[in-house]
This record gives sequence, structure tokens and C-alpha cells, in this order.
Amino acid sequence: MNIHILGLLPDLFDNYFSKSLLGKARAQDLLKFHYHQLWESSPNGRVDDRPYGGGSSMVMMAEYVCKAVRALRAQQPIDRVILTSPRGRPLTPAKARELSQHASILFLCGRFEGIDQRAIDCVVDEEISIGDYVLSGGELAACVIIDTMCRYVPGVVGNHESVQQDSFEAGLLEHSHYTRPEVFEGQAVPPILLSGDHAKIAAWRREESLRVTWQRRPDLLKKAKLTSEELEFIKELIHAAK
Repeated sequence: MNIHILGLLPDLFDNYFSKSLLGKARAQDLLKFHYHQLWESSPNGRVDDRPYGGGSSMVMMAEYVCKAVRALRAQQPIDRVILTSPRGRPLTPAKARELSQHASILFLCGRFEGIDQRAIDCVVDEEISIGDYVLSGGELAACVIIDTMCRYVPGVVGNHESVQQDSFEAGLLEHSHYTRPEVFEGQAVPPILLSGDHAKIAAWRREESLRVTWQRRPDLLKKAKLTSEELEFIKELIHAAK
């Protein structure tokens, strides 16, 4: 999978993408990262100007954004151009899984007040948001989207089952995890995890997932597919909390 990043600070990415799972996948040629400097599209190195209608910050100019994106698409196949933006559709596991199926994606990272809408209309396929807040630029958002997306690329995560068990994959938050020692500062590992009974462990983890989701993100339960027994378990949690 080829991942292109276009912006004013493309050098921010390489250190992160050369480490951990992404670094290993990169070494195995499962992922290739390409960084492109937007300033190079302007003859004088300036790619922003004052906004029409007034405003406190600058806007990235349509001419140079379009010129840079079109030049990249002319040089190599790019399936999709993604703009990281708080106005975009939210990043979800389903969206990350969909993006992972493309062979080549270009992430456009804005700065200042944003990008001239005409450039978005001309060369951007989709805007994606990572949350209801605003960052100083799109680089960190692109990094989050790329990291999330790449976990679905075959071979990037050694044990693909761990991806399927992540929070939100089944519409719930993930259960708690434990490792050695069995007792830490007076707190013991739940006995069921030491039992060796995989069916009971799976049932405990499902209930733990339901419990954590009810405590922290009850909104997710409205969308989750739950059995009658699981609905009854939620009712018991609510009753016990009163």
C-alpha cells in the first residue's frame, strides 16, 4: 500500500512511521510512505493568502493545492485524496477498513484557517475528521487515520484476531487486560482468567466489555447487537447502580 502525505510539515511523519508495527510493515514492503512538500508548488514558496470577507487567519490557496495534487496524480496512480478536516465525516472502524483496501491514498494536510473550498471541490475525494475538536494542522489527524487504517492491511498486525477484538470493532469498548504478576499491590488477576476454561473466559470478557461500555460510553449500547441475556445483564448493572 502506498501512502502519500502532502502538506507544509511532511517531515513530522517519518520518525513515527519507522517505528513499531508500521515500521516493521514498512521494512517488509507492506507499506510505503511518500512525503511531499506543498511549498514546492509555489514559485515564491507562499501558498496562503488573506481570506475574502475578512478573518483572523490565512487560507491556503486553491491554485497551489490543486497544482500539487494534480502533479502527484499525473506521476503515479492515486486511488483517493483525503483531506483531514474537523468538518469531515467521523473516522470509524468501518471507514478505516474501507480505506485499507485502496492501493494508494494521498492525505492532504491543511494549515492556518483551512483550504480554499474551490480546491476541495476540485481535487479532494473525501474529508475525514478524527473528533469534535480543532488541531493546529491536519498532520496529526492524518497520522491517526493512517495508523488506524494500516492495522487492517493484511500482514501489518501479526495476529489479526487482536484487531477484531479492539474497542469499537463489535460496537463495544474492549475488556480489561492482565498479565504477570498474578498479584500487584494487593490487586489480584480475576480468577476466571487463570482457570484455563476458554468458554468461561470468553463469557467473562464479553461481560467485562459490556460493563466498561455501560460505564464510559453508554451511547454505544444503543447501536450494539445484544442478546436477551446481555440486555438483562445491562439491566442488572443499572439496578445495582441505583
